[in-house]
Amino acid sequence: MRQEKHRSDVIETSSTASKALPNKDAWLGHRFPNLVIPHISGVLASVRTKPLLLSSIALLALHSQVHAAEATRTVAPKHRHVPTRHNVAPAAVTVEPAAPVVPAKRVRRTNVESRSTESVSVTARQLTGRDAEQAVSKAVMRQFVPGTSPYRMLDRTPGVSFTSTDPFGIDSFGANLYVRGFFMNQMGVTVDGVPLNDQTYQSVSGMSLASAIIPDDIQSMRMSQGAGSVELPSTNTLGGTIQIGSSDPNDTRGGKVSQSFGSYNSYRTYVRLDSGKLNSSGTKFYTSYARTDEGMWMGSGDQFMQQVDAKLVQPIGQRSRMSAFFNWSSLAQWNYPDTSIGILKNLGWRTPHLYPNYGLAYRIANGEAALPAGYGGVPGINGSEIAMYDGGQAETNYMGGLHFDLALTDRLTWNTTVYGHSQTGYYSYTDSEDPSPNGAPFSEEVWQNRQERYGLDTSLRYKWGRHTIEGGVWYENNTQQAGLFNYQQPVLGEGAPLKAVGPYNVYGRAFLQGYNFDWTTNVMQFHLQDSIRLTEGLTLHAGFKSMVATTAGGANYNNADWTGSDELPNGSLTASQAFLPHLNLDWHINNHHELYVDVAENMRAYEVSAYGVANSVYSVEDQATFQAQKKSLEPSKAWVYLGGYRYTSKYLQANATVYHASLIHPILAAAVGSLTNPVSQVIDFGHISMTGANGDITLTPVEGLSISNNVSYNKGTYDRDVDTSGGFYALAGKNIVNYPAWMYKTSVSYTWKGATAHFDANYYSRRYYSFMNDTSVGGYWLANAGMQYRFGKLSVLKDVTASFNVYNLFNTKYIAMMGQNDNPATGDYQSMERGAVREFFGTVSASF
Repeated sequence: MRQEKHRSDVIETSSTASKALPNKDAWLGHRFPNLVIPHISGVLASVRTKPLLLSSIALLALHSQVHAAEATRTVAPKHRHVPTRHNVAPAAVTVEPAAPVVPAKRVRRTNVESRSTESVSVTARQLTGRDAEQAVSKAVMRQFVPGTSPYRMLDRTPGVSFTSTDPFGIDSFGANLYVRGFFMNQMGVTVDGVPLNDQTYQSVSGMSLASAIIPDDIQSMRMSQGAGSVELPSTNTLGGTIQIGSSDPNDTRGGKVSQSFGSYNSYRTYVRLDSGKLNSSGTKFYTSYARTDEGMWMGSGDQFMQQVDAKLVQPIGQRSRMSAFFNWSSLAQWNYPDTSIGILKNLGWRTPHLYPNYGLAYRIANGEAALPAGYGGVPGINGSEIAMYDGGQAETNYMGGLHFDLALTDRLTWNTTVYGHSQTGYYSYTDSEDPSPNGAPFSEEVWQNRQERYGLDTSLRYKWGRHTIEGGVWYENNTQQAGLFNYQQPVLGEGAPLKAVGPYNVYGRAFLQGYNFDWTTNVMQFHLQDSIRLTEGLTLHAGFKSMVATTAGGANYNNADWTGSDELPNGSLTASQAFLPHLNLDWHINNHHELYVDVAENMRAYEVSAYGVANSVYSVEDQATFQAQKKSLEPSKAWVYLGGYRYTSKYLQANATVYHASLIHPILAAAVGSLTNPVSQVIDFGHISMTGANGDITLTPVEGLSISNNVSYNKGTYDRDVDTSGGFYALAGKNIVNYPAWMYKTSVSYTWKGATAHFDANYYSRRYYSFMNDTSVGGYWLANAGMQYRFGKLSVLKDVTASFNVYNLFNTKYIAMMGQNDNPATGDYQSMERGAVREFFGTVSASF
């Protein structure tokens, strides 16, 4: 099971590099809020034993781009280098082919429908034509192992690249989504109309989709091929939108149970209870619970996650309804270590953390022991920099609200969503640069985050002749915190070591605090649009949105000895645009042929991140730099142009699109310099152009057989050179990093009576790793397969189903995440993660 297919062509380097910055690299770490540290493991332990108690009260438990290649910021080297985890723009490192590249310290980054026989939900408004959208059917969703991230399900569609370190795709530390060249923090994502905003790891401005809904409860999944509709609420929509709708409660009383088992002691449990209609008015609700425990295919630890969903629907008359929804999620996950080209070449593809061998990690940090054989040796380098003891994350989310869909008259409807979201997060790793005061050679460094979001999204829609006029307002308030703390690890033999998932204060309160930031962000968005039926089959959607996003606050605590700065950034930033247009034309020529055009401009709010944390001006080295960059700062914007054709018949469905996107003022963080002496910069990359095409064909030659093939191409380039205080980079014409120019995807499924078998394979071409394109990761194939048999009714049980799935069928060695600690400008850098190996999963489910 652990045998791996060798791939000698995966890592590619070039000795040619344009004018590189001086030897400075790496980037500072992203991770925050200061809170009192709870006994996380104790809380999780008690919750694990009583999960359904939470679900029974679910419905009542709602918890309370800088302008400039000219305007760069440089963070002076300090006595330490702080990890970060933002997918953004980094800068220089030179590859030494004769010896392993010394890895940087672990970094974090904040930096993707159909009707069935099951219940159908009514979710937030949807006005934009379906022409410019793609849907994932329930039949396709059922082919994945229960609990798989919706993003992985979207990965079968053209133009989408989703990779992760775990087969389910729920580890946000190793998840990586691109759509037509846009990264996941540039996509607008909603669940039942609630904006999830920034999807990247450790963000204090959003919520991971994997935490927002149990995949088993998803009814619809739609992704825009263009820029997305103006009515969708989001702080960071540049490249498109993803809309997830939850299923409604069933009309009849019952439930469902699903149990999965997998490789490396992985297992998952899902339980759902439906009330059925409780009275003559049609009141109904459901509550569900899911527990996922993924064993790690490299190293020790596990990746544990549990969730509760609940939804109540109350019809109001014949045409209106109210629904209440709630989601709770809690995760405690050990993470996989970052790697680099040098580590892969010299130390191999398996270099895990040392956990739970605390004694060995202790002696290595003290210089009393050598690295294990699997790690190799690097003369003159502290082994604990390559083989850390552990690293992980613990996070709790509460999200819920009310949705009203009211028919005020035959022509006028009112749609409103009121929501709230609370998140507490802890993100840690073993820090050998700050020893514990008790004499232990390292400590546990913890970024502590906190955010509270509350919002209202409301709109009116009026039908008047050929027109459907719709307008509305979205408002959101978010209070955010970000702090960094170090906690004592025990002296060897004097107690159990701290766990990466907490609790962290076993041996006392934090002995070191690096900084603390507090912000308040307010977002207001107005939209107005008209859907005009010009002639039979020809519809024009025309509208615009206005957006104002203001963040005020910054550092309120600074440890100058730790940060090397007398004053950290504090102030306000406002991103605003009064007119962001959207035009969509949809022509159904007849029952088979359809043409569509979609054009839009979008703007992203400024990112909010703490000191040394990727692409936010709040992360610059001091207040003076913040004020200087603020004067020339402009928010990131994008124009997206798309045209397409669709053919639909009983035996053939085909879709072809061409597009062009102009990304203006992308604010990216650059890792500049050597791995051991880093300098960090925030740079306006000026302008990025992406031109591409997608083609998708699905054949259904006989009943039960479906054969799909799609291909996508994207030519993404940086359009301007970058001149920074650290050096000049001739970036104009260089390819964008981390996204494959070519992708080919094929899938086959066949259903006969109760049996279904499926196979899918994706090809991802070369991805450039450095901005100067002198290092890259080679193309690879990734295949999956599965089978399912539906027994139907057995005694009191209904829809009894057994399934078997294989992930990474051919055990391909490949790089999943790239650039989580930023990409280098040239050469190598420890900012990659390997994708999951081959794993097997079996599932049995039944309804009652």
